[in-house]
Amino acid sequence: MRKSRVLLIGLSMVLLIALATPLMAAGKGEVPAKTTDQLKVVLYMNGNLGDKSFFDSANSGVLQAQKELGISVRSIEGGYDPANWAPDLEQLCQGDWDIIIVGTWQLQEIIQDLAPQYPNKKFFVYDTAVDYSLGGLDNVYSILYKQNEGSYLTGVLAGLITTSSLPYTTPQKKIGFIGGMDIPVINDFMVGFRQGAKSVDPQIETLVAYVGDFNDPAKAKELSLAMFDQGVDIAFNGAAQAGLGLLDAGAIKQRYTIGVDSDQYLLYKDSNPERAKFIVSSMLKNVGASLYRALEMHLAGTLVYGEVENLGIQENGVGLADNENFRAIVPQDFIDRIKEAEQKIQSGEITVETAF
Repeated sequence: MRKSRVLLIGLSMVLLIALATPLMAAGKGEVPAKTTDQLKVVLYMNGNLGDKSFFDSANSGVLQAQKELGISVRSIEGGYDPANWAPDLEQLCQGDWDIIIVGTWQLQEIIQDLAPQYPNKKFFVYDTAVDYSLGGLDNVYSILYKQNEGSYLTGVLAGLITTSSLPYTTPQKKIGFIGGMDIPVINDFMVGFRQGAKSVDPQIETLVAYVGDFNDPAKAKELSLAMFDQGVDIAFNGAAQAGLGLLDAGAIKQRYTIGVDSDQYLLYKDSNPERAKFIVSSMLKNVGASLYRALEMHLAGTLVYGEVENLGIQENGVGLADNENFRAIVPQDFIDRIKEAEQKIQSGEITVETAF
């Protein structure tokens, strides 16, 4: 009888531990535990869903893979407190995930520390690259994006609009860029944008402001309103969720805006048409498509770990959104100029500047 009671207590403790591990907050995309033949993938975001750009794009890619490739996916919102990121990822490494996916430069060092400790795990790192010279990172696949190439196209678009007589333009040749932080990956957007605009007219002035945070739309809105008051007639969002403040400011001042990462016009055309109608286009950083592609290659056995891959226009890593609003606002001769620039980038005739 005593042995039975001890056994029952022991089983209860095991059950409680099993239920409690891991119990981090899950975002959209959680599915039941995998079967024995399923690949189990976790996307960890050092932020939150709902940014209508970067993290939402990543999440859409893994959910597409779940649907079409038959894998098991969980998306976890880690929030914006850096103190939580390392312990969260350490816990995920101790779980039964086959592939752990993270993004942004802020998690680079954490993965460089954890990946060598868990050689049987695979890691995807997007929008940054680990330092492979450190060794022990043969289980990490890094994805970079040539955001400077996509931003060059947005610069051509902005340059054509600011020198035109389209509605809502000003007499001044001024365009704007709102960056999340003054860091190389964000400045890579900015330098491509500025170069593209100057290819239209060298006299175009680019006003640049940094929010200092990727999660402060109010600050981005304040900076954007100030830009529009200085004569900017079109501004580009390089600030992820904070950049939603730019889209608000565009609607208030009735000035054109350019979204980022996802097609932000499509995201708002039904829920906020007044905001959406000023979003001429978006610079697509196709994070979701790149993660889907990587998972597909992993399943096919063709994904090369221990290396970084840099995806540009040629690889569909970046591009310019083409939608009904774009077609309604932008004249065909402008579209032809943008297509010409795109072809010249692919052929190497145009070399786009970079912040790296």
